[in-house]
Amino acid sequence: MTKNVGFIGLGKLGLPVALAIESKGKNVIAYDINSDVYQYIKSRKIPFQEQGVEKLLETTKIEMVDSIENVVKKCNLVFCAVQTPHDERFEGDKPLKGAPVDFDYSYLKKAIKDIVEAANKLDEKTTLVVISTCLPGTYEKEIKCLLSPKINYVYNPFFIAMGTVINDFLNPEFVLIGNNNSDTIPLTNFYKTILGCDKAFVTDITTAEGIKVLYNTFITSKIVFANTYGEMAHKVGMNADDIYKALSLATDRIISNKYLKAGVGDGGGCHPRDNIALSYLAKKYKMSFNIFENLIAAREKHMEWLAKLAKSESKSSRLPIVILGKAFKPESNLQTGSPAILLANLLKSMHTRFSHWEFDYPKKLPVAVYILATQHSQYAEIDFPKGSIVIDPFRYVSKKNGIRIISIGGRI
Repeated sequence: MTKNVGFIGLGKLGLPVALAIESKGKNVIAYDINSDVYQYIKSRKIPFQEQGVEKLLETTKIEMVDSIENVVKKCNLVFCAVQTPHDERFEGDKPLKGAPVDFDYSYLKKAIKDIVEAANKLDEKTTLVVISTCLPGTYEKEIKCLLSPKINYVYNPFFIAMGTVINDFLNPEFVLIGNNNSDTIPLTNFYKTILGCDKAFVTDITTAEGIKVLYNTFITSKIVFANTYGEMAHKVGMNADDIYKALSLATDRIISNKYLKAGVGDGGGCHPRDNIALSYLAKKYKMSFNIFENLIAAREKHMEWLAKLAKSESKSSRLPIVILGKAFKPESNLQTGSPAILLANLLKSMHTRFSHWEFDYPKKLPVAVYILATQHSQYAEIDFPKGSIVIDPFRYVSKKNGIRIISIGGRI
């Protein structure tokens, strides 16, 4: 197990993490383009507030070197925490104007080029661990072309909050690792050493890039929802703190992993109608923003997209459309508020013909474009006729010879 750990980029995130790594018995060898960082370490003081940093600075032995090359020479495991800033118009502290843009990857790409150049001079491979925030697809478009066979590239973004970086890094919910046929063992062994257990969640790099930013935006969604009921409470006369306390008690369905799996829109006698009714109330009380209207519109637009996909596949293949499923969920036969019925109505509005069955489908099924609208377990066992196309929003139908499966968001 290597004792030396390289760190490139000792900003507000990098420095606390480097100190945390050092506190677990590692020798940290670091470089930063900002000369002020060297002064922070020399003076044992930082100009920003971060729990635990100044205490660790008192005893730190981080070795600051004068180039990226000297970090790579001394370490075969190198973390890169170089910034990927956004245009200042889109940092969230100004009203949004104009079309949003991607992050600026120029600093990260420059650092990676320097790391690759240094690694190419060595006999052993360098495991490069990038922790910078990137939009999904960045590795494939911007970074992959910069690498060489001497680089073992791993993506490892952190889930931390500024102010509590050290604690969050050393006590993570999980450790996200993205790799495309890279060797993850150097990094997973590193984390086992400093965390004392295995918390790795390993996926491909593009998915890991997505998980990082979706994690953050899910938090935004929760806060927007909370602020919405806070404003509504103020205008209608409800108790926002009691709403919070009650929702916090719902640890089975609301504060859990339920309803997070992608598929079709929600349904039943409560969800859609409640959103629509709250949309009415939001308009009545002139809410600053009608999130309920947008939620129901997003639900409908998603089902419309699936309907258009089925229509497109039908047109190109010259096969008829069959919807399988009518109930709003597999545990019920109720059709109230069913996204499956919504799908059928959307196809009708497009003047598109289709057959719609649940369990009353014929023994001899036609060759067709099938779209699964309810996740009934029986559908996974259907012997679809060869030549058929199956659109599976739930990603639960296995590959079948002679059948083209369109697994929505999956890899089939």
